[in-house]
Amino acid sequence: MDIQKFALGRQNFILIGIAFVMIILGFALMAGPGSTPEHFNPDIFSVRRIVIAPAISFLGFVFMIFAIMRKPK
Repeated sequence: MDIQKFALGRQNFILIGIAFVMIILGFALMAGPGSTPEHFNPDIFSVRRIVIAPAISFLGFVFMIFAIMRKPK
């Protein structure tokens, strides 16, 4: 029986998994309590929620594209 050739190799799937975890981590870092009309929460403007988390998510999406485009060995 012939071994099937897949478009993506094992290493590609590992890299896709890492990228997926990075994206989920970025969205998790953005989560948190919001503000209500009665109470203002200044944490919604923290550096973690408006700079670091979106950057991690964006890098995860870029890494996902790299993982898909990488040629398997």
